[in-house]
This record gives sequence, structure tokens and C-alpha cells, in this order.
Amino acid sequence: MPQVKIPPPYRGTTQGRAAVAADGSTVGDCLKSLAQGYPGLGELLQDPMGAVHPFVTVFVNGDEIERSALATRVADGDEIEILTAVAGG
Repeated sequence: MPQVKIPPPYRGTTQGRAAVAADGSTVGDCLKSLAQGYPGLGELLQDPMGAVHPFVTVFVNGDEIERSALATRVADGDEIEILTAVAGG
């Protein structure tokens, strides 16, 4: 099962876990799995149409993927990392 690294601002939805397992063979499947397993996380990652929010960046095994590349294949042992832009003053 792929492991997903969760950014600190979103860890409230994962009970503080920095990484969680996600079921799926594509990045999109894994994001759906996260949304089902961790209420509130899906809305932080994707809009109602399923597109990744513009302030969210997704990496697979250290390589950034396009927000539109949710069909990117993943396998057991792969790492998906989610990063989010943080703004402040």
C-alpha cells in the first residue's frame, strides 16, 4: 500500500499522523481513499469536482506531478507526499 506524507497543517484530520497508508493503484485512488478514511481531508486536498487545489502540490517518490496527473500509477512501497502553500504575515 502506498504511504502518504501529510503536511503539518492537515494532520488534525489524521489524528496527528505524519504519514498514513492509502489504498489505490493511482494517485487519484489514494486521494479518494484518504477522503473516505479521514473526514475533512478530502476537502483540503481537492475541490468538489475532484481537481487538486491550486495551493496543493503532490509528489510521487520525490518527483512532482502535475495536478491533472491523478492517473499516475503507484504501487506498494511508493511514497506520495502532499505539500501545501502556507501564507502569513
